Amino acid sequence: MMALPILLVEDNPDHVLIISRGLRGHHVVNEIKVAVDGQEAMDYLYRQGKYAEPEAAPRPGLILLDIKLPKLNGLEVLRRIKSDPSLKTIPVVMLTSSDQEVDIVKSYMNGANSYVSKPMDFVEFTAAVNNLGIYWVMLNKLAKESLAESYA
Repeated sequence: MMALPILLVEDNPDHVLIISRGLRGHHVVNEIKVAVDGQEAMDYLYRQGKYAEPEAAPRPGLILLDIKLPKLNGLEVLRRIKSDPSLKTIPVVMLTSSDQEVDIVKSYMNGANSYVSKPMDFVEFTAAVNNLGIYWVMLNKLAKESLAESYA
């Protein structure tokens, strides 16, 4: 079985680099697709615009989603994903610099599977990414898309 891609929705190029390197450093082989804003993430998930061809936007096995994004914020992206029967089984991890209680509550109320605050310290940040990779990519079991749709 081919490893499903990870959709990383992150507008900070430094964070994209740290997250990608952290996952690779833990032997995560899944392709990492990057969307730099909330609208691009939705275009990817709905195969619109530059993602119109299915090969350009394979269904992700995991979405790592920042909250503070241009065009469409992460909480709105999360709400849309979890309200769509064809997308809601994809695990969404909020990976954000916000540790505000209101963001945590809103994330879980909108269906986030996990909430991880990005530590400001580089070593802690890479450790957090490594732990995400171990759990969500290597240990977590996903529902098969075809079965999930039949229960929607």
